[in-house]
Amino acid sequence: MLLEKTTRMNFLFDFYQALLTDKQRTYMELYYLDDLSLGEIAETYKVSRQAVYDNIRRTEAMLEEYEEKLKLFEKFQKRQQTIEKLETAIKEKAPVEEQLQLIDQLKETD
Repeated sequence: MLLEKTTRMNFLFDFYQALLTDKQRTYMELYYLDDLSLGEIAETYKVSRQAVYDNIRRTEAMLEEYEEKLKLFEKFQKRQQTIEKLETAIKEKAPVEEQLQLIDQLKETD
């Protein structure tokens, strides 16, 4: 579960980091990408561990809200699944119609 959450947050951060403040972006990078603890981040920025924790939790909630509205990660996942199906169809020499249908699905995912 923890790994799934971390992976999801990393993807959401990749998609929506431009919408965050510098402070939010920095804390998220340090916590999720650089794997620093809350205490290490707090010490670096001379704030309480609780302040870092609160900032990260609020930012996570914001990222989830952005995803709920914009669905960039969901669309990315659908494209990835369709690409995998298309690759399998090509390798297994599926009928051209089936391959073209998958290509059409990719076009519609945007």
